[in-house]
Amino acid sequence: MTDQMRPKALSITTIPPDLRAAIAQRCETLDHTAVPSWPATPAPGFTVAATTSMAGLTAATLDALPDVRIVICNGAGLDKIDLAAARARNVAICNTPDELADDVGEAVIAMTYGIMRRVAEADRFVRAGRWQKERIAPATRVHGKTMGIIGLGKIGRRAAMLATGIGMKVLYTGRHAQIDARYPFVADMHQLAELSDVLVLSCPANEATRNLVGESVLERLGPKGYFINVSRGFVVDEAALIEALTNGAIAGAGLDVFASEPNLDPRFLAMQNVVLSPHSTSITHETRAAMLARLSRDLDAFLAGRPFHDAAAQG
Repeated sequence: MTDQMRPKALSITTIPPDLRAAIAQRCETLDHTAVPSWPATPAPGFTVAATTSMAGLTAATLDALPDVRIVICNGAGLDKIDLAAARARNVAICNTPDELADDVGEAVIAMTYGIMRRVAEADRFVRAGRWQKERIAPATRVHGKTMGIIGLGKIGRRAAMLATGIGMKVLYTGRHAQIDARYPFVADMHQLAELSDVLVLSCPANEATRNLVGESVLERLGPKGYFINVSRGFVVDEAALIEALTNGAIAGAGLDVFASEPNLDPRFLAMQNVVLSPHSTSITHETRAAMLARLSRDLDAFLAGRPFHDAAAQG
C-alpha cells in the first residue's frame, strides 16, 4: 500500500515508541508537534488518532480532528477520555481493559510487602550507612493480616487471589456484592477500613469516585493500618492522606498514583512511611507486549472492516 493509499494517523500526545512503530506500519503517521497549527486549527484527513490514558481525549480535540474514526488509547483508564463526545461523533475508542490487571494486582502485593516489611526503608537505611550505628525499627508481618479491597474488578480480583496465596484474609466492598466472589462482602466502606490491616483502592476512577477515600475512612483504618492506591490519585482526598501519614493516623502507604502526577506533592518525598511508585505498576515487558498486541489487533480489524473492541460503543 502506498503512502497515498494508507490512512493517516496523528499522535496527539507522546506515546510509547513501540506503539508508534506499530501504528506507523499500518498508517502514515505524524506526531502532534509536526502539525504546528493544530489544535487551534482543525486538521482534516486523519482517520486514526493515538493517545494515552493519562493524556486523555476531549471533545475539543475531536472537533479539531473532523475525519478521525478511531482513537488508539495506550492504557486501560478511560476517566480522561470523553466517551460521550466520541460516541456522538461515531468515533471508536480502543483501549486495553484486560491486559494490565495481572501486573497491577501483583504490584499490590509488592507494595504490601514493601511498606509493611519496610523493604524500601531498609534499603535506604543500609545505603545511608546507618546499619553500623543503629537498628532499624521492627517491620510488620504480612501473613495472617486482612486486606480490604475497594473495587473487586479485574485488578482487585488478581490482588485478592495473590493475597490469599500469601496467607492473608480478603474482604471487599463495591457498589454491590458479586455473586461469584469468593470473599466476604462488606457493604460499608468505613467498616471495611476498620476490619482491614491493608486497605487497597482499585476501583474505577470517575467523578462518582472522586475523593471516595477521605479523612473518616483513613481514621477507621487506624494507626496500625496501611493504605495502597493503584486507582487514580483523585480517588483519595490527598490532603487528608498526607495529614493521616504525617500525624500517625495510619501507619503507612504504598502509592502508584497521585493527584497532580508527575508533579506530586513534595511532602511525600520526605515521608519514610510511604513507598512511592511513578505510576508504573503495569509497566512490565509482558504487559507492554500484551497491550501492543491488543491495540494492533484492534487497529487491523478496524482497517479491515472487522469487529473490534470499542469502549465508546459500550457506554
